[in-house]
Amino acid sequence: MSKKKKISSIVVGSGFGGIASALRLKALGHEVTLIDRLPEIGGRAQVFNLKGFKHDAGPTVITAPFMFDELFNLFGENREKYLNFVALDPWYRFYFYDKSSFDYRRTVKDTKLEIKKFSKDDAEGYEKLLKISKDIFDIGFTQLSDKPFNSFWFMCKQIPALIKLKAHLTVSQLVGRYLKNPKICSAFSIHPLLVGGNPFNTTSIYALIHFLERNWGVYFCMGGTGKIITELKKLMLRHKIEIKLNVDIKNVNLENGRIVSISDNNNNLYKCDKLVFNGDPPTFYKEILKTRKRKKFLPEFFTKYSMGMFVLFFGTTKKYPKVAHHTIWMGKRFKGLLKDIFDKKILAKDFSLYIHRPTATDKSFAPKGCDSFYVLCPVPNLQGKVDWKIEGDNLKQRIIESLDKTILPKLKQSICNDFYMTPNEFKNQYRSMHGAGFSIAPIFLQSAWFRYHNKDRHIKNLYFSSSGAHPGAGIPGVLSSAKVVENIILNE
Repeated sequence: MSKKKKISSIVVGSGFGGIASALRLKALGHEVTLIDRLPEIGGRAQVFNLKGFKHDAGPTVITAPFMFDELFNLFGENREKYLNFVALDPWYRFYFYDKSSFDYRRTVKDTKLEIKKFSKDDAEGYEKLLKISKDIFDIGFTQLSDKPFNSFWFMCKQIPALIKLKAHLTVSQLVGRYLKNPKICSAFSIHPLLVGGNPFNTTSIYALIHFLERNWGVYFCMGGTGKIITELKKLMLRHKIEIKLNVDIKNVNLENGRIVSISDNNNNLYKCDKLVFNGDPPTFYKEILKTRKRKKFLPEFFTKYSMGMFVLFFGTTKKYPKVAHHTIWMGKRFKGLLKDIFDKKILAKDFSLYIHRPTATDKSFAPKGCDSFYVLCPVPNLQGKVDWKIEGDNLKQRIIESLDKTILPKLKQSICNDFYMTPNEFKNQYRSMHGAGFSIAPIFLQSAWFRYHNKDRHIKNLYFSSSGAHPGAGIPGVLSSAKVVENIILNE
């Protein structure tokens, strides 16, 4: 009796969604090859080492740690043996333009005490916001995040629940129903920015992030996100997943509605039974699948992309012990600034910032007596025509100047080894369409069935596990995307 041939699956792209897909397919018994165009796996989760300073280039906030546990459990292994997740408190410190601050804390009690500094009514309103966030979470995450939205009728069945959960509202509108102080409203509306959305037009489904954080907490992995990638790579190698690096996929070859092979920039051919794409779906359809145009619900003209990101990395020759692990530095404008970034696509003179100081928790990120910093500034994507060859240095100087005057005094004297990434790098290094930080934006008409499907509707063996596909961006989003692909293939 002949031995049954194993399914050969190729995963293109080694971000978290690609790694998780490779592991899940291997656990199903597939022969798996993971291919990436960069010299190391991790996608945007690269690590930069410079003169004793270490910088995580990609995601820095870990939530839903059980999703990492699942990947090790697939092979009977324990994540805690390899990765140490440390609970943070505060989760985020909000620093406002008038020098007031708000700590988003680990417990509801402590968070309410912080809110009361601004509004006693909002402290009670926060409890109500958490309740509606849990209701959204119970459906949007627990029931639907790992379910494929390939069927329009499946989408239709969810409409009553979506109406009940006020999915037609934006995150800002939903938050505004329960909180009134402008600073507290802005603090609890920023979560869509973590997945590339404008709180003023992102569907309120993304308010589930409030409860997701409250349910599992906010963590930092000792050694950084790069340590997670390193251990996941070792896990893949232990279980015989083949990894090919410095391979840039340029084309796919179709026969009878199926992909039979893919070819790289050196015209090498890789045969496969199934292809999982972990890159930006718009890039795949425009630059790799060249044989036909994809039929879309919304034409490219109407597609909304997430904002771009300007990321400044630097070390300091002194320590800043009063700066939290995660800081959200809020400029005076909120709605107007976001309109400039997302709608007008212009680079304003003012900004708001996310500041990561990993040395607050892990001293290995910098030499003794020093600190390591990562500063993310939301900016227009490349549809905005900003000349980053000029504006990159200008924006860097404005950010340093502002931090020097506020939470990082004498930064101008202590800063060292600084460098930055602009939307140009996101486009060139990660093949992100328009240099968008998180693929297409998470508005209602680009969510669930309206988002890129996890399985192509016309190519029988093409799947997507990425931020541009359902359920969306962020580490929990792309790890869930891999689970959707797994469920589709299991049902096939």
